[in-house]
Amino acid sequence: MTDVRPNVTMIAAVGRNGVIGDGLTMPWHLSEDLRFFKRTTMGHPMVMGRRTFDSMGVLPGRRSIVVTRSPEWSHDGVEVAHSLEQALDRVAGEGEVFVVGGGELYRLAMPYAARLLVTEVDQSPEGSVTFPDIDRDVFTETFREAHDGFAWVTYERSSGRPGTS
Repeated sequence: MTDVRPNVTMIAAVGRNGVIGDGLTMPWHLSEDLRFFKRTTMGHPMVMGRRTFDSMGVLPGRRSIVVTRSPEWSHDGVEVAHSLEQALDRVAGEGEVFVVGGGELYRLAMPYAARLLVTEVDQSPEGSVTFPDIDRDVFTETFREAHDGFAWVTYERSSGRPGTS
């Protein structure tokens, strides 16, 4: 990996039970949160797994980098990386990059994350895809805004340099 690492922010909507989806879709539709996602990620590169890309497609105004193990996978308007490190190398020096899912990529990206933007959804849906546990010794809650049925919560890395934990 290059020496100029991007500022990695993970962004996710997470149920009380840690569920973020079932592998195909999100278990809720929160229009206000979708607008938050759009305005927050607009103009920034987004790194995602292939299944996450399959569920959302190309989003205008954002550079999409899809991490996949499949050497033959491609899609118009998308950059392909075969590891998280390769994806982060592609955005080195660009400032903030958003990791937008899914569960496996979130787990791989957690050591690189400087900030977590978590929509805590007041539901416990069925689903097999989860967000990794947030280590409170590494991340500190710095912001919380409650809404009807969910809250926007920001966590900032408080110990260890990203990419070293």
